[in-house]
Amino acid sequence: MNDSSWGAPPQAGYGGRSDRGPFQGAGPAGPVHDARDAHGPSQTRPMPIVPDVPAHGGEQDGRGSAAPGGPPFHHPAPPQTPYGTPPQAPYGTPPPPGAQPYPGAQSQKPEPMPEPAAAQPAPAPSSGPPQKKSAGRDLGAAIGVGVGLGAVVVASLFFVKAVFVGVVAVAVVVGLWELTSRLQERKGIRAPLVPLALGGAAMVVAGYLRGPQGAWVAMALTALAVLVWRMTQPPEDYLKDVTAGVFAAFYVPFLATFVALMLAADDGPWRVLTFLILTVVSDTGAYAVGWRFGRHKLAPRISPGKTREGLMGAIAFAMVAGALCMHFLVDDGKWWQGLLLGLAVAATATLGDLGESMIKRDLGIKDMGTLLPGHGGIMDRLDSLLPTAPVVWLLLVAFVGSG
Repeated sequence: MNDSSWGAPPQAGYGGRSDRGPFQGAGPAGPVHDARDAHGPSQTRPMPIVPDVPAHGGEQDGRGSAAPGGPPFHHPAPPQTPYGTPPQAPYGTPPPPGAQPYPGAQSQKPEPMPEPAAAQPAPAPSSGPPQKKSAGRDLGAAIGVGVGLGAVVVASLFFVKAVFVGVVAVAVVVGLWELTSRLQERKGIRAPLVPLALGGAAMVVAGYLRGPQGAWVAMALTALAVLVWRMTQPPEDYLKDVTAGVFAAFYVPFLATFVALMLAADDGPWRVLTFLILTVVSDTGAYAVGWRFGRHKLAPRISPGKTREGLMGAIAFAMVAGALCMHFLVDDGKWWQGLLLGLAVAATATLGDLGESMIKRDLGIKDMGTLLPGHGGIMDRLDSLLPTAPVVWLLLVAFVGSG
């Protein structure tokens, strides 16, 4: 292998004479003997280039040394920073004023830490008596209104039967007005009130005068009147309006007609009084027991205030009241019949209350009206009475006859 393989020509001072005098790494100037003179004429290859020996002397086999026969030793160059990167100060040197603390950092003022909120003092424990459960309504007004209505009902019931029929008819008309008004306000349903009010009052009178057949005929004619009356308005939502009208006719006046059917018997006033007493006692027992001992919800999605304990109270109160009423008020009645009657009343009164609560939930209202302070509207008092009336009429007919 010749010298050209390393990429450099032969240098003067190693294999030939130099006329420049002394140079770095060479001996003193003087006569230079040719290598061919020392080894004879057969030695034609020039002397190999020997690299300089490091200043500290000796061979080294680690980094920064050259192995024997290897390429010339080169000191490693210091690491170069990328182009455009400013030189870094030695570690620990504070940056000059206005300089960024490290490359790429943004000079921002540190945001002030928010001051901790002042600790609020814990409320002092109340030393007064424990708070009682709220009844959820004005009990004084509710009791006063209830007593006043009861007096009107009892007075009309025992003095002139026709007056009581008129009271029932007025309650039906007011209840229909409340129901149809809420349907139109909350759902945009326009159930025709005029045919409903006229037909509802006619149903009560027909039931008292003509019995069940008269009530059914009046109901059919009222439904027909609703269909025809609604035809005088635009056809949009016709089916929805007449369906709501027929439902209102059945729900309020037709169910109330069974009160008139009870009144038509010989001992009609006592039957009606038994019906009213059992319904009111069932409602009162459920309210009193549920308010005092209620823990388990009966139907939380429909009526969160009703509890299973309240239902047990309604059943117990109504059964006791039923046994007493059947024994003392109804002709030929037996106390055990009163137990069954009270159980049925507690069930139907609770279902009627839940049914109207379902309607009010759908409408998004709390009460059907504000006519009766402490009670809401007329419909809020009829909710338990309406579905209970046909059940009481049927059981009384089965126990003691139609009279």
